[in-house]
Amino acid sequence: MGVRIPPPVQTKEIDMSVINYIKDSFSELKNNVTWSPWSEVQRLTVAVAIFSILFALATWGADEFLKKVIMVFFSWIN
Repeated sequence: MGVRIPPPVQTKEIDMSVINYIKDSFSELKNNVTWSPWSEVQRLTVAVAIFSILFALATWGADEFLKKVIMVFFSWIN
């Protein structure tokens, strides 16, 4: 009834120099990444821009509304 100790994990030595990392990254982007068609990228960019503007306006509107509610509340207290 002893404690079982797992064997050590085998690791490979990996050359993690910055130059090799950058070369491998570019190779990965060039050979293994599937890029979306340009028309889809444009369409999704427009969708993200519109959503961002709408979200900013909603946040601004909520901020203004809550500011007025708090001002009324504090004027009511005084």
